[in-house]
Amino acid sequence: MNPAAPSPALAGYGLLGDTRTAALVSADGGIDWLCAPTFDGDPVFGALLGGPKAGTFRAGPARPAHRLGRRYRPHTATLETAWTTDGGTLTLTEAMIGEVAGQLLPTTLLVRRLEAADAPVRAAVVFDPRLGERHGRPRVRPGPHLVCEWGALAMSLGCSGGLRVEPGTTAEVTVVPGRPVVLVLALAYAEPLVWVDPEAAWELVDADERRWQEWTSGVSNGVPFRDAVLRSLLTLKLLTYSPSGAPVAAPTTSLPEDPGGVRNWDYRYAWPRDASIGIAAFLALGKDGEALNFLNWLLHASRLQRPRLPALLTLTGGHVPRERTLQRWPGYACSAPVRTGNGAAHQHQLDGYGWVLDAAWNLVGQGHRLNSETWRAMRGFTDLVARRWPEPDAGIWEIRDDPAHHAHSKIMGWLALDRALRIADSHRISARRRRRWDTARAALTADIRARGFDPARNTYTRSYGSPDLDSALLILPVTGFEAPGSARLRGTVDAVAAELSAGYPLLYRYPPGRDGLPGDEGAFLPCSFWLVQALALTGRTAEAAGLFDALLGLGGPLGLFSEEADPGTGALLGNYPQALTHAALVQAALALRDAARQVPEL
Repeated sequence: MNPAAPSPALAGYGLLGDTRTAALVSADGGIDWLCAPTFDGDPVFGALLGGPKAGTFRAGPARPAHRLGRRYRPHTATLETAWTTDGGTLTLTEAMIGEVAGQLLPTTLLVRRLEAADAPVRAAVVFDPRLGERHGRPRVRPGPHLVCEWGALAMSLGCSGGLRVEPGTTAEVTVVPGRPVVLVLALAYAEPLVWVDPEAAWELVDADERRWQEWTSGVSNGVPFRDAVLRSLLTLKLLTYSPSGAPVAAPTTSLPEDPGGVRNWDYRYAWPRDASIGIAAFLALGKDGEALNFLNWLLHASRLQRPRLPALLTLTGGHVPRERTLQRWPGYACSAPVRTGNGAAHQHQLDGYGWVLDAAWNLVGQGHRLNSETWRAMRGFTDLVARRWPEPDAGIWEIRDDPAHHAHSKIMGWLALDRALRIADSHRISARRRRRWDTARAALTADIRARGFDPARNTYTRSYGSPDLDSALLILPVTGFEAPGSARLRGTVDAVAAELSAGYPLLYRYPPGRDGLPGDEGAFLPCSFWLVQALALTGRTAEAAGLFDALLGLGGPLGLFSEEADPGTGALLGNYPQALTHAALVQAALALRDAARQVPEL
C-alpha cells in the first residue's frame, strides 16, 4: 500500500479462512491482513491498518494490467482474481486449508496459484511479513525452503517453478500457460510446521472445495436468494473458531465507522448475542452441529462468571484484554486510534441473555434435549434476568455513557424468561422457580408496555422516557412479545422505518449523534435486514423482497458485508466482514421463505 494513496475500498477485499484465522485479500492480490496464529493474534500482514511497514503478501501481474473479474468458486471458500495483460491472462486462485481428511491441521496453510492463459505473463510476488505493533521483522532460518521465525511463531513459504522469494523484496517470474506457479504459506505457533510440496498442494484445495460444496449442498433450493444465503453461511462458518466453537464477530479491528474519526473498535472476539443470532440461522438451515458446538463453548467460556453472561469473551473463553491503542499505526483511511482489546467486555447488557435463551429454545425446537449442565446454565441466566431486569443496562449498542432503561433490552429480558419457561415444559424445574420466572415475566411485560411505549406515536421507544427510536426494536415480530397483528407492533415497525431512515434501503440504529461520541457513523446494515424480516413477518412480503434485493446491491462484489454503510456513497464501513450482518441476511431470507409459504393458493 502506497502511503500517499487512498486506502482501498473495503468491498474490494476478499476473505480467506481456515476457521482459526483469516486473511483479507485486496483486489490487486495483496494479503493486507492476517493475524497469527488465531483471529485475535498479532498481524503478520497488517498493511490494512499499519501501512506498508506492517507487511503484505502480494501475488499478481508485474506490469500494469486490467482486472477482468473476481469471484468465489461456486459454494466454496476458494477465491479467484483474473487480470489481462498485453497478450495474456493471469489468474490468481487461492484458499486456506482448514481440514485434511476430516482432521484439523496443526498448521495454517494458505495456497496461492498463478496461472497464465493465451500467452506467458510476467508476475510479481512481494513477501514482506512483519509481526505486531512494532512491525517486527522475522529471523530467517537457512534451509531448503524459506522459514521465518518470531520466537514460537514460525512461517514457511514454498514456491514452485524455481521461484525464490526473500522477505521484504519483490521477486518476478514468467508464468507460462500450462505451468502454474504455486505458493504455499504455512503458519504454526509452538508446533512443527507442516511442509507441503507446492507441486502437490493443489490437491488439498480440490479436497477443500469438495468439502465446502458438500456442506452447502444440504441447504434447500427453496430458500430465496440462495446464492447470497450460502455465501453468508460460508462466511459465518469461516468466522467460527473451530477448536472451541466460538464465532468471532469479525476478523478485523479498528476499521472505522466514521473514516478519519475515533469510532474504531476491536471485533476479534466472541459476543454471545451475535453468536446466538448466527446460531439461529444455522439451525433454521439444518446445521445443528454449529449450534451444539456454540453451546458447548458457551458452557466452558461462562463457567467462571455464571450466572453473569459476559458481553464478550475471547475465543477460548477468557477475559477480553483491556482496551489499548497502537501508537505507531496510522489506521485505515487515517482513522486513529487503532485499538486492541474491547472495553465493552465489562458492561451489563441485558439483551444478551434473551438471545442465548432463544438459541437454546430453538435447539430444543429442533428436537434436541439440553443436557443437565446446559440446562443448569440456562436456569442460572434466567434467574439473573428475573432478579436484575429492573436495573438499567448499556444496551445492544454498547453505549459508552450512563446505563439506561433500554426498551429493546427489557424486551429481550422478557424473551429470556419466556423461552426459559417454554424449555421448562420439557425439562426438569421446581414449581417455585417456575412461579418466580412467570411472575417476573408478567411484571416485565407490564413495565415495558407502561414505560417503553409512546401511545401518541404508537411506537416503542429507545429507552424509558426518551422520544428517540431504536432500530433494534425491529426484532419485535420474532419475539412473540406482541401478537402478529398487533397495532403496537406495526406502529413500531413503521415508525422506525420512517424516523431512522438513512435513505432507502438503509437505516440508522438510533438518531445520529445520540451516543456521546464525537463524529458521525454510517447506517447499520443488520438493522436493514431486520426490517426485511419484520416486513415479511407482518404480511408485507413484496415490500420486504424489494428491500432485500436493494440491500444485496450494497454488498461487495464477492457478496461480503461489513457492519455499516455510508448513506451518501454506499461505501462499506466498520469491521469487515461482519458476522452479525451475514446472520441477519440469512434470517431475513428465511422470513421471506416462510412468508411465501403462508400465502394462500388461489
